Amino acid sequence: MAKSPKISASHEQGGLIVHISGLLPSLSPAEQRVARLVVADPAGAARRTITDLATAAETSEATVIRFCRSVGMDGYPQLRIRLAAEAARRIEPPDARVVGGDIPPGADLAQIIATIAFNDARAVEETAEQLDPAVCEQVVEAIGGAGRIDVYGAGASGFVASDFQQKLHRIGRTAFYFPDVHTALTSAALLGRGDVAVGISHTGTTSDVIEVLEQARSRGATTVALTNFPRSPITEVADFVLTTAARETTYRSGAMASRLAQLTVVDCLFVGVAARNRAKAKKALEVTAEAVKSHRVGSTRRRG
Repeated sequence: MAKSPKISASHEQGGLIVHISGLLPSLSPAEQRVARLVVADPAGAARRTITDLATAAETSEATVIRFCRSVGMDGYPQLRIRLAAEAARRIEPPDARVVGGDIPPGADLAQIIATIAFNDARAVEETAEQLDPAVCEQVVEAIGGAGRIDVYGAGASGFVASDFQQKLHRIGRTAFYFPDVHTALTSAALLGRGDVAVGISHTGTTSDVIEVLEQARSRGATTVALTNFPRSPITEVADFVLTTAARETTYRSGAMASRLAQLTVVDCLFVGVAARNRAKAKKALEVTAEAVKSHRVGSTRRRG
């Protein structure tokens, strides 16, 4: 029987709306309709009776109760109380035209800039709020003591994986990133106990990343998943799960925000690893910076 992964997020830490958004894909279609109403307007949902909310979501009161239990609430009264508290602390957009994070048809560039900036900032802030330092510390400890680290990702997540590998390499950690799934699989097959494999996937459903992480785990490596959805398939092959809190919006600006949220987590892990041996990391950064110094415009060092 597979052991449950340690997950770095909870609705107690990062807010109920972030928690519900992360669970959205794992809910039934009827429960998803309830969830979208709640996420879009927590204050409005808190004022509704269970009958009103069920009617607005075109479902039954029994489904609303099932939704409450799916997101960790004992029942609808507790959900209403938590939603009211969430609404009171919710950060409102600085621009009144930024409603729900969506970009409406005909939006001018000023509104587009305001909306994207708000979404990006919110994704970073909410990601930081819901991260569990204890789980992050365990991941940092595993990476800091690893003989070798493999980082996997595809698409936009692949850029984040490459960034993480480069950061680790600069402080003297043996780290690899392979954008090709075949190469990644062959690398994962050579991992073993004491090694760490990190899989990055916003949706948590990218089959290439899941397959590679599963291969690494079968070889005894410690596996870490970074995803936006704590019940997604990638979590089933991870020993540790780190979550982001980015939301999909018009033109997939949520997917753009997810990259920044992922980089926030990656930077936290990188600094955590570097801080474990500050002197060695500082020296490695200085040496690597000196190595490329002559390739910067205005450098006083002459090229040979």
